Amino acid sequence: MQKAMPKAVALKYDFNAAPTVVAKGSGLLADKILAVAKENDVLLHQSPELVEMLSTLELGEEIPESLYLAVAEVIAFAHKIKDHQW
Repeated sequence: MQKAMPKAVALKYDFNAAPTVVAKGSGLLADKILAVAKENDVLLHQSPELVEMLSTLELGEEIPESLYLAVAEVIAFAHKIKDHQW
């Protein structure tokens, strides 16, 4: 059985509009997206189901309303973690 290629999706959120897809890819491109995120202290969240849904979007596309709650929970968690780092 062949191992599934890793996938990654990066979102940008500026609090003025819905989060937007700014990078996505699988395999080596996913590895690069994750490496850049780690280098820039971006919190990583693993949710294969959410990545699958987000990866269907085009670059520059805002997330659909149907994903607002799931993405909002990730963003809220990220801010909570960031606020408690010392």
